[in-house]
Amino acid sequence: MLIVALSALRARWTTFVASSVALALGVGLIAAMGLGLASTLDAPERAPQRFAASPVVVMGQDTLSVDVRRGPGTARVTHRLAHPHPVDPDLLGELRGLGPLVRQGGPDAVGVDAPAATVRAVVGDRAQVLTGDERRRADPGQERDAQALISVNSLLGTAGGVSAFVSVFVVASTFAFAVALRRREFGLLRTAGATPGQIRRLLLTEALVIGTIASAAGCALGAWGAPRLARLLVAGEIAPQWFTIRADVNWPFHAAFWTGLAVALTGVWAASRRAGRIGPAEALREADVDSGTMPLGRLLAGIALAGAGIGLLVWGLATDPADLLKRKTYTTRPMVLITAVALLAPLLVRRTVRLLPLPGATGMLVRENTATSLRRTAAVAAPVLVTVALAGSLLGSARSVTASKAAEAREQTSAQLIVTGDDLKQAGVPGATLSASASTAVHVREEGTALIRSEARAVADPAAFADLARLPVAAGDLRDLDDGSIVVNEEWERHTVGERVDVWLGDGRAVTLRIAAVLATGTGSNGAYITAANAPTAPVDRIDVRIGAGAGPRVAARLRAATGGTVRPVAEWVADTHPRTGPQTRLGLLVVLGIALVYTAIALAGTLLMATAARTGELKSLRLAGATRAQVLRVVAGEALLAVAVGGVLGAAVTAVNLAGLGAALASLSAPVTIAVPWGTAGLALGACAVIAPVTALLSCPRVRR
Repeated sequence: MLIVALSALRARWTTFVASSVALALGVGLIAAMGLGLASTLDAPERAPQRFAASPVVVMGQDTLSVDVRRGPGTARVTHRLAHPHPVDPDLLGELRGLGPLVRQGGPDAVGVDAPAATVRAVVGDRAQVLTGDERRRADPGQERDAQALISVNSLLGTAGGVSAFVSVFVVASTFAFAVALRRREFGLLRTAGATPGQIRRLLLTEALVIGTIASAAGCALGAWGAPRLARLLVAGEIAPQWFTIRADVNWPFHAAFWTGLAVALTGVWAASRRAGRIGPAEALREADVDSGTMPLGRLLAGIALAGAGIGLLVWGLATDPADLLKRKTYTTRPMVLITAVALLAPLLVRRTVRLLPLPGATGMLVRENTATSLRRTAAVAAPVLVTVALAGSLLGSARSVTASKAAEAREQTSAQLIVTGDDLKQAGVPGATLSASASTAVHVREEGTALIRSEARAVADPAAFADLARLPVAAGDLRDLDDGSIVVNEEWERHTVGERVDVWLGDGRAVTLRIAAVLATGTGSNGAYITAANAPTAPVDRIDVRIGAGAGPRVAARLRAATGGTVRPVAEWVADTHPRTGPQTRLGLLVVLGIALVYTAIALAGTLLMATAARTGELKSLRLAGATRAQVLRVVAGEALLAVAVGGVLGAAVTAVNLAGLGAALASLSAPVTIAVPWGTAGLALGACAVIAPVTALLSCPRVRR
């Protein structure tokens, strides 16, 4: 069987080029992503930066630890405080008696040149004593780097998942089409006495050989590409500057190699079962009209996946619409509908082609050939569907969520000017109403099993805040906010006006506050609100300003001089603080879309290379009927373009369903419904497909004579 498989591979190498390249690329991407993930999960230890010359660091408390239920017992959960405690002044005086002190970067920590045991004896439980590598906790970039590594982990995990999904998709599609083109060959083998089991084993052996070679090449590609991927992430400011790929891990290569082999065998398994059912009579078949393009198993699988995709969307809208706004959700859920539409493509192709009328006799021939050759059209349309649907759904969802957040921020204040800065001075301006606030956080234990951190704002003047704010209040009144109360949103476990809730403030203090008002969930930006008395160490970083009739000219200049901050009109502030899509998110999505587009190019080129080269008899009939060489080429190119258009229409339909679900989620959350369709990106992706498909078809078109 191996000898027969190798002979078939040598004789039909053009049939397997696309599958081999796609598989090698997929394995390479999985290996590179795996190496990146391994480097984020066990990042190299860095030397302390802030107090590198001090053997001991004394740091104020910067964490909150709370006991929660875990099964029959309890566990201690730790969160970082929004406002770490400074080192006590009395303690600083005692530490000066032990040795020289180093103070830099703020009052939260101090370096001490003294024995650690002596320092601990003096400090006791009034602060933390850090030695050795623990001194890194005092570095200002520690938390920022940790968040950056989480972002890298999320990006690489998503890209790896998309790579696996698209590689299975492309390999299965190209293998299935290759089997369809070889029906007469398998019919001859059956006529010669081959059993269905031998046909299946032949195809599985071919897949095993291709999978082994392509997976080995992919591992080498991954080893070459991983360091370059790390440099790209650093240059895009997604990963920390020190991020590199570890050289001492091997499991990503094992995972990538065996995944590639499994993908090859899985992709050909369904095709091999269909090939095993080919009878000897197929050796005599010469019809160009495709039959049996929708097996019962494929039909049921497509219907089941379509139902699952729509069902998940409806379930999310009914139970947790806020989850539909999360990047992980709108990145993964479209794949279910994409797979469903691809499986049902043979049913949808003919109906879609009829919706795209083409003028003239050549147009009629192109349309009828495309509608008749369902396998070829579906194989060409499927990768286009993937690219257009991913571009529309991913970028459209990201831009829509960001645009809705920006619109929500604009609607939530009646101010004309916004002053921002790190530590603003609070000063009045005659004729203007000012509402100053500071960023903080509150922590609440919900159901006794989880400690939840909620971003919050501490307002300096509750009356001015209630006057300027236009928050989506679902219950209660913002004017009731005082030092003993809190404004929460509907996501909180307890959100009944008048109810008392136990919280931990941004500096770790435990207090009990009365709920004064409840806000609608919105896009997730409606956090809690407390008064400045409950966040005394939080610096003011925003002042909302409404200009009155007696404010006079040059209000912005006076505000700038009085507060020391940046003064901007509200529209400009919204544009600066809520850009269409963040650079990190945009780079991550473009990486994912780039992967899909490369796979689409491979699938289009491979499918059309196989299909067009096998049409010698059909094209010769056209020439005998009087068609010129130019007319034949126009027909071939037109069919390729029409198949791409079919894929674009199906991809647009999937995008419309996903964005409609997102719009419904925004509406149910009482958030502004702003749907942003990425026409430019989707158009570029479709345009690239529209160039690759006809060029490949024309280059592979056999030259026939009358």
